[in-house]
Amino acid sequence: MQLIVGTDSTWSLRAWICSQIAGIDLDLRVIDLRKASYKAEIHTVSKAGQVPILQDGDCAIHDSLAITEYLNELSDGALFPESNKERAMARSYCAELHSGFMSLRSQCPFTLDALEPLQTLDQNLQKDLARIDTLFASARGPFMFEKAGAVDAFYSILAFRLDSYGIKLQGAAGNYQAQLLQWDLLKSAIEQVRDWNRLGEC
Repeated sequence: MQLIVGTDSTWSLRAWICSQIAGIDLDLRVIDLRKASYKAEIHTVSKAGQVPILQDGDCAIHDSLAITEYLNELSDGALFPESNKERAMARSYCAELHSGFMSLRSQCPFTLDALEPLQTLDQNLQKDLARIDTLFASARGPFMFEKAGAVDAFYSILAFRLDSYGIKLQGAAGNYQAQLLQWDLLKSAIEQVRDWNRLGEC
């Protein structure tokens, strides 16, 4: 199987982390999203025109949530909790990140660059951060549930994004953010995107 990723693509990173948790080795193909021709290159693989894409034989699976579910099935449920109620909660957390936090996305884009701490938080951004604080505070420990899973793969990139802008949560939420930032798999993922960016420049 091949995972097709994009430079500076947080969704590609989340799919990659999920593959590592699931213990599934994937070949990687990097598409440089900084090039004007990137859409045409993606369309040679998937008509959806977005990364990541998981290519398994003649099946091209687009969208990080769908890829996560596919990897979960291939790994006998490694990415979600055993309890059906906790699985539902985990899926809802992933879906909320997938479709929400638009103010945070627009005002705090993902970057590997060193930034000055964000000084001004408008009302919409504050609402996003309040919800993130509630979500992070519900974590049971170093991971959201008993073991690392899809939720942690999704939210670890968010923890990194917040930290990049000097946003450090407090209390239980801050503990989860800090533990995610120390997670070896997140550190490896950040190195991955650095490598993807270098490959894109070749």
